[in-house]
This record gives sequence, structure tokens and C-alpha cells, in this order.
Amino acid sequence: MSGSAFNAFKARVPIEWSPRLYITLVRGLPGTRRLHRRTLEAMRLRRCNRTVLHRTTPSLLGMLNQVKRLVVVETEEMYNTRKQQEEEHRALRPPIVVIHTPPAADPAQ
Repeated sequence: MSGSAFNAFKARVPIEWSPRLYITLVRGLPGTRRLHRRTLEAMRLRRCNRTVLHRTTPSLLGMLNQVKRLVVVETEEMYNTRKQQEEEHRALRPPIVVIHTPPAADPAQ
């Protein structure tokens, strides 16, 4: 998620224009304010690296503004692109085939 292409893509897509948002909790809850923990609970984010899908509403945007340092917000296009790249990275690669030729027989022996 921390590539320059991702940040450039993220900068081009206004979050407010997207009908749905994927929200991922990327920071832990210990040490955060109680208000922030309750806000994340209201968004159904209880564990790190969990993603939820929400419709874009003014109240959701206000909650995101409150916990913006704890979460990553993506549009559907960004989320699908990231998941596709992860699948391609995880895909099976063709095996490496090594063919060994037997040593030539010495006529002297």
C-alpha cells in the first residue's frame, strides 16, 4: 500500500464522490482514546487489518475524519486493484526445470 503509484492514484480519486468506501483498520487500538475506539466499533472495525464496506454518508465522513490516523480509506476501484495485485503476486509461478546431463564416460577407463 505504500507505493508512489498507489499514492498518486489515491490523490486523484476524491473519496466524497465514491458511492462506497472500503475502510481498513491499520493501527492497533491499545493506547487510543475511548471515543476513537467507540467510533471504530460503530464502523464494525474491531481488529487490525480488517476491512469493512460502507456507503459514503456525511456521518461516515465525519467518523473517518475523527480516526483518520488509524484507518486507510479506499474506493471500490482502488480496493479491487489492490486485491488483484495481491492475487497476481500470490499466484503460482512456473516451476524451474533443471536438466542435468550425465557425465561423459572416459574411454581411458
